[in-house]
Formats: sequence, C-alpha cells, structure tokens
Amino acid sequence: MRLIDRFLVAALTLTAASAAGATPAFVNGLALPATLLDLSGGATVNTGRVGYFSDIYYDNLRNEWWALSDRGPGGGTLDYATRVQRFTIDVNTSTGAISNFQIQQTVLFADTAGQALNGKAPSPANVLGGSFDPEGFVINPKNGNMIVSDEYGASVFEFDRNGKLVREYVIPENIKPTTAPGVYNYDPDANTAGRRINRGFEGLAISPDGSFAYAMLQSAMVNEGGGNGVYNRIVKFDTSTGQAVGQYAYKMEAANQGRGISALVAINDHEFLVLERNNRGIGSGSELTTQNKKVYKIDIAGADDISGIELTNGVFAGNAVTKVATPYLDLGADTLAALGGAVPEKWEGLAIGPQLDDGSFLMLAGTDNDYSVSQIAGSATQYDVYFKAGTNSRIQCDIGGFANCVVMNANGSLGAAVAAGFDTTGYTLIPGVLHAYKASAADLVGYTAPVPEPQTYALMLAGLGAIGWVARRRRRG
Repeated sequence: MRLIDRFLVAALTLTAASAAGATPAFVNGLALPATLLDLSGGATVNTGRVGYFSDIYYDNLRNEWWALSDRGPGGGTLDYATRVQRFTIDVNTSTGAISNFQIQQTVLFADTAGQALNGKAPSPANVLGGSFDPEGFVINPKNGNMIVSDEYGASVFEFDRNGKLVREYVIPENIKPTTAPGVYNYDPDANTAGRRINRGFEGLAISPDGSFAYAMLQSAMVNEGGGNGVYNRIVKFDTSTGQAVGQYAYKMEAANQGRGISALVAINDHEFLVLERNNRGIGSGSELTTQNKKVYKIDIAGADDISGIELTNGVFAGNAVTKVATPYLDLGADTLAALGGAVPEKWEGLAIGPQLDDGSFLMLAGTDNDYSVSQIAGSATQYDVYFKAGTNSRIQCDIGGFANCVVMNANGSLGAAVAAGFDTTGYTLIPGVLHAYKASAADLVGYTAPVPEPQTYALMLAGLGAIGWVARRRRRG
C-alpha cells in the first residue's frame, strides 16, 4: 500500500457494527530482559537500565512506537534523568504476532534551559522545581511534539522532538496537592486536598485531531475519598492554549488493593479505553495473590463537567462517564511461559497500533517492571529482585549478582537470608512484558486514528515528494 493511501486509511473512522461481546484476541507476548540498556550511554541500573512501559504510544503518522519510563529505579530518592524510548518491533501483518524488540532512540527530558528533568522527588516539598515522574505519553498530530503527564505535580508538559520543554499546561487548582488553599505540598502525604502522593496524572490520551489532551488521575483525590474513594478525575485540556476546559468523573470498580488506573487511550474524540488494575502480581515488592488487570471502554459524552464541584466524601450523584460494565480486555487472562503463567503486577502501557492485512488493528499492552529493583524505604540502597518462573519464588540480592540474598515473601515482605549453597538456577530479573492483541473492526467500533492538520499533511506529502525526486535523481545518476 502506498504511504499516501495509508494516511487516507488512517483518517477514516471505523463504522462496522459492534459484535456482541467483541474483545481483542491475544496473539503472543515477549518477555524482555531487565538487564537491557537504553541508548543514553548509561551502563548502570540508575543511568541506563530500561524501565519499560509506564506508557506506550504508536505514532501512526510516522510509524513509530514509543515506550515511556517513569521516575527511575530510585523510587524518587535518587537522581535519574527521565526519558522516553523509541523502539521497533517486527509485526506479522497477517497474524499480528510481534518479535524482535529493539530500542532505536533514547530521548532525555529537559527544561527550557536544557537542564535534565529529574526523577527525584520535590525538595523542598512546596516547590515542584525540576522534579518529574512521567507516566502518560502521546504525540500531538498537529505538530509532532511530545505531550507527557506527570504524577508529582500533577503536571502536563509539552516537549519538542529532542525532549526539550516547550511549555507547561495550566493545571486546575483543585488538582494540585495542598495543605490549605494555595499552600502546595508536592511530596509528603499530609495534604488535605488535591491529588494523592504518587497518584497524579497516570493516564494521557489525545483526540484524533490533536485539539484536546485528556489527563487522568490514578485514583481519587485526597478530599474526595482518598484511599477509599472510587471516583477519579479526567481533565480535558485545549492543546492550543494549554488551559483545562473540563473535568469528568470516572468510577473505578473498587478502591481496595491499591487499585487505580494506569493508561488512557483515545478511540475517538469522546470514547476511550481505560486500564484499571490492582497492585497484585509478580513485581519487585508486590503481593502475589488476587491479581486484577482489566481494560474498560468509556464515553465522556453526556458526562457532567465537575470542574467546580467537590465530590464530598467521594460521593457523586451526577452523571459520571459512561462505562461498559463488561471488561473490554482482561490482561491477566493470557500469560507467558517465560513467567511460568504468572501475571505481572504493573500493566501500565496500552496502545492501538497499525492496521493489519485483514483490516484489524494491532494493540500492545506492556508492563512497568520497576527496573526489577527494590529499595528499603527512606534508604538509597538498592537491590535486584529475582524470581523463578513456575514457582513464584522471589529473592532480593545485591545489585549485579546473587550476593547477600534474602527471601521475598508472597506478601512482598522480606524473610530470612537464603541458605548457604542456595541453588539460583532458573532465577532471573523480572522482565518487561509486552503483549500483542488483534482487534477487529467490531472490537474498535468508532475508532479514528490521529490525523495531521491539512497544512501539516501537505508539508509531509511535499517532503515525501522531495525524497522521491532525490531518489529518482540518484538512480539516474
């Protein structure tokens, strides 16, 4: 298919009738090594180890995949240059099977002065400064810029293609963490209002025309139920002004087991996919039981704008976003042999990818493996976490090998030191996991792929024409 035809196909909205119970089909998955280094030049856990998929985005206009890393393996206590990875995968365009994951580019985030944005928590706590915990990622089809949501602020930043900050979006006052009106407190969890600590803008989506970005809090705000709240907020931003123009309530299935949302993906300008999960499963310090990782389809059309409304005690009697009760996708239903059938804790990346030969779409879901590192609370000392597939056995050891290992219990706590002569055969660092799904037209009714503005599209076509002219000249030469 010619490239111009692919642009035209991407601009079309799917209109096939929905099949009852339609859900994307699992194709295959990859278990990616935790020891993989990115292309930043760093060679240590804190400078180069890939943290995989805090978010995934497919830029259909450039046929590029992006994988966002979060604040780093230091848990907010150590310096870390925040970054995003551009990667490639081989795709069987008939079956949708994926293989050969390769990082092609590492982009480091920097402020307007070129100083690195740091994964270290804000200090002093009332000044956000250069602290940055990226969790959601999209490409604006209008200009190709990166838009990234952050948990510390919560914030939404726009970067150029080199990772340099272009501007900050204006965050509504009710979202910011405060101890009193106008008194900001970005680090401790002693606030009386605003986003909870480590639960800022976890999900980010963009409308197909790039006019609006949608940032979603991971869970309920402090003053709207806190850890017991079930209503999250979706904030709608005008990308031309950076101003918030709406807020909507999303009701989670429950509030227990650390439940929250981890990804937001636009189907069109009013329908989205939301990844909702608990904190159970294979992770660097998680409980292993009762995993729950579901994707739901929602619609904000008809939802009340709650910009000026506080959901007192987490109660909302108005119109929340419409949520299809039956999960769109169960990420825990299909597991990999490399994990011994175990389900990873942190499914955080979700993206709709390219169209396949039969008109269906490839979808990817990915995990944040926390760099397979654990850390004692309040300490800068880090440890590698190993697990043995098929047994769910985990051990924590000094970084770089099997020295000074201790048992990690099923509830994530630490047990006794491993016995002398302990057999480490079969133990590996916790991998990043990437699943491929095949979504039919019935699975993605109403889907509209991002499209560039007419003038941008014309420039792209002109560029393609120039490339073709140069190629012809070279062949003739």
